[in-house]
Amino acid sequence: MAEGAQGTLLDIDFGSYPFVTSSNTVCAGACIGMGISPRSIGEVYGIFKAYCTRVGSGPFPTELFDEDGDKMREHGHEFGSTTGRPRRCGWLDLVALKYSVMVNGVTKLIMMKSDVLGCFETIKIATAYKIGDTVTEEFPFELPENLEPVYKELPGWNCDLTSLKSEDEFPQQLKDYIKFLEDELEVPITIVSVGPDREQTIVRE
Repeated sequence: MAEGAQGTLLDIDFGSYPFVTSSNTVCAGACIGMGISPRSIGEVYGIFKAYCTRVGSGPFPTELFDEDGDKMREHGHEFGSTTGRPRRCGWLDLVALKYSVMVNGVTKLIMMKSDVLGCFETIKIATAYKIGDTVTEEFPFELPENLEPVYKELPGWNCDLTSLKSEDEFPQQLKDYIKFLEDELEVPITIVSVGPDREQTIVRE
């Protein structure tokens, strides 16, 4: 089992250059860096938050500079563990997530911190980018400054999820959110986290 420590968009070859790290963070990096044969790779688990965050500078199409961004940051405790620096927060970016799924060959997804979105009546998901007069669902080679996210709005669950013990207890709005993502990504979300504790990790059947 190999665990990646940094996100796909920090990959030196496939990330949002020049805002990247110095190595390959995608799944194939395990083959190059550890000498693992590609034929030995079984499942590829893609881990993502129910919303987006970024540390430091770099492109962030769905970044929020308003009260919603502040609420995400506070509820998600999105501050640097060492420096305490506030992380940049925004709505989930499906364009970037689809790109990450493709580049890594993800076979199963794990959605973290779904409880953080429990304070919103409406949740937005970026399904495309508008660049000038063009709307695209493809992740561009370079992210231009005039890029605008195109949002799909879904009803929020607007409740506390942290005491839930099974998928059967999920509010319908959360089930709808998961189904929408699975339909768009064409990859099953097999684990949903509703809090930081090990017991708050719910495996879906």
